[in-house]
Amino acid sequence: MTALLIFFTLLFPVGTLAVDSVQIRIPASDSLALAADSLAVPADGQADSLGLADFPDGHMADPADTSDFADELLRLSDSLHIRIGRWQQAPLRWMVEEGDLDGTIPASTPDSVFVRRLNEMNSFIPLSYNSIVRNFLALYSDRRRTSMGDVLGRCNIFMPIFEEVFSRYDLPEELKAMAIIESALNPTATSRAGARGMWQFMYSTGKKYGLKIDSFVDERLDVYKSADAAARYLRDAYDVFGDWPLAISSYNCGAGNVQKAIRRSGKRDFWEIYNWLPRETRGYFPAFIAALYITRYYKEHGIVPVVEPGLGPIDTIRVNRMLHFKQIEKVAGIPRNTLKALNPQYRHEIVPGKEGEFILRLPYAYVNHFIDREEEIYTWKADSLFNPVALKKLKDGMDGERIVYKVKSGDVLGKIALRHHCTVAQIKRWNGLKNNNIRIGQKLVIYRGGKR
Repeated sequence: MTALLIFFTLLFPVGTLAVDSVQIRIPASDSLALAADSLAVPADGQADSLGLADFPDGHMADPADTSDFADELLRLSDSLHIRIGRWQQAPLRWMVEEGDLDGTIPASTPDSVFVRRLNEMNSFIPLSYNSIVRNFLALYSDRRRTSMGDVLGRCNIFMPIFEEVFSRYDLPEELKAMAIIESALNPTATSRAGARGMWQFMYSTGKKYGLKIDSFVDERLDVYKSADAAARYLRDAYDVFGDWPLAISSYNCGAGNVQKAIRRSGKRDFWEIYNWLPRETRGYFPAFIAALYITRYYKEHGIVPVVEPGLGPIDTIRVNRMLHFKQIEKVAGIPRNTLKALNPQYRHEIVPGKEGEFILRLPYAYVNHFIDREEEIYTWKADSLFNPVALKKLKDGMDGERIVYKVKSGDVLGKIALRHHCTVAQIKRWNGLKNNNIRIGQKLVIYRGGKR
């Protein structure tokens, strides 16, 4: 049992990683115009609706691309896809679906001030400035002031966790701001594409990065483990690209699509490959710059973090027996809502301890009481709560995750079924299909794991 002592009511100190200097690029001409019509991408360079990019069989020879993991990363068939879009469960309608911000958003802050502040941040990751970045800065600092206050309040809770994780992998701590544009720091956010958790992992990519996802547990919702997986993905992506803007962009559309943009443009700089990236990815790195900026300069924009009720410090208990949140609530007096808030990865409020050892997070004030009454907790109504028939029904349901898949060029039912761990017959039954014919753009309802 290791005390984490994570205080949920600390004022948010945003740290920066200092370097000698950082260049702020202002294009001499506004070649990166925001009008969508001027940003054409070849049809085969666009990401599909689920962001499941097909990675190239090989990768470009480049001095930065020398890691042992590079080949494996580029062979992944299912990339991370975290659309800047509308979360089903998130309290915010956070960004625009397309990734670009058309037109010019009025800003109350002069360009010169934005440039000076970005320079003063001394970020390890280059923070460029141009009309695109300016639009996102204006969006966060002016238009979404109220929403950003809510997000900054959640920063108090989660950013110290991310700082610790990224420090463990010797990664720039600025990367923590990615969680803001991923999920508005909502641990249970779910996208229409099926990405889940604060770091918005798709099912396949979460599995590839060691996250347990089954009928009882979905570690994409575990704040600590999902952050660890995100850090490992970003480390691997940086080993491939040798450039943080490109690695960050790959988190949105997959390394394969970034590699396509590099090949087609002949360049390796984000702003030089911008026009060749999928549209929803173009705004991703500029949004990251704006998110990082606002965590540092929110006071200057009159934004007040909304402090959420604190749960105080927490501690961990190792569980290797079946345990239900109802048992803990009844015997130890810990409210189930608190247990769910601290342990959202347990899908049915059950810790499946008989399948292995699991971590349960509890408010520190309750830990001794839990230990003192541990045996009583485990035995309270255990026979009814863990009825073998009911447990088998839950287990047979797999993850029960319903997604809507948009058919893309080259798709056939067999390929779709294989990717989502179900059968062609099931897809046909779920969607009332009389034959195997599907068309590009058609939407298919799929239940991940095929159990329905």
